[in-house]
Amino acid sequence: MSTRFTIAERAWHAWITPVGPDTGTPAQIEAYESSVWPDSPYFRLLAWHPAALSTRTDLDRAIFLGRPGLARGERELAATVASRYNGCELCASVHARFTATFTTREADVIRLLEEGVDTELDERWRAIADATTALTASPPRFAAHHVVRLREVGLSPADIQDVVEAAAFFAWANRLMMSLGEPAAPDASDQEAIANQRAADRSAAQEGARASAAPAA
Repeated sequence: MSTRFTIAERAWHAWITPVGPDTGTPAQIEAYESSVWPDSPYFRLLAWHPAALSTRTDLDRAIFLGRPGLARGERELAATVASRYNGCELCASVHARFTATFTTREADVIRLLEEGVDTELDERWRAIADATTALTASPPRFAAHHVVRLREVGLSPADIQDVVEAAAFFAWANRLMMSLGEPAAPDASDQEAIANQRAADRSAAQEGARASAAPAA
C-alpha cells in the first residue's frame, strides 16, 4: 500500500527559477495571473513561455469545466487515475480531492490512491480507470474494446470523449510537471501555492453543492 499518494495537500518545488512579479514581462505575469493557480511555482515556471501557458489554461478549463458532458467528478476521476499511474503526487492529490468532492466517494478515492489503479472499483469506475490507464501508458494500448466497455456501463459518445480528453491531458501534464520539479510536503515557503489549492477546493465544493441542489432536468 502506497503512502506517497494522499488526498491531503501537497506542494511542488521547481528545479528552475519560476517567473515572478519582479522578473516577468507583462505577458508572462498576465499568463500566470490568469492561470488555474496564479501563485503556484509550477504555473509561474510555465510562464517563461506565456503563450504556451495561456493555451494550457484554456484547454484545462475547456476539458474540466465545459458543459454539458460527463459529470465533473468522473472527468476528475480520469485525471486522478492518470496521475496515480504516472506517479505524479501533486496532481493525484489535487484531482483526488476534486473527485471525492464531486462524487462524494472519498473512501473509494483514497483506496485508489493507496492501492493503485488496479484496486477494486465498481463497473463504471473500472471501465473509466482501465481506459484511462491504457491511454496514459501508451496511446496504442487504448483500443476499441475500451470504448465498447465504456458504452456498456452507460457512457455516451460525448462522455467517452470527455474521458479521453481528461486522460490525455493529464498523461501529458503529469510528465511535464515531473520533468521540471518534485513534490514535497508543504512548508512555510508554500503558503501562497497552498492557498491556491484551498481556494480551488472551496470553489469545487460550492459548485458541487449547487449541482446537488439543482432540480433534475
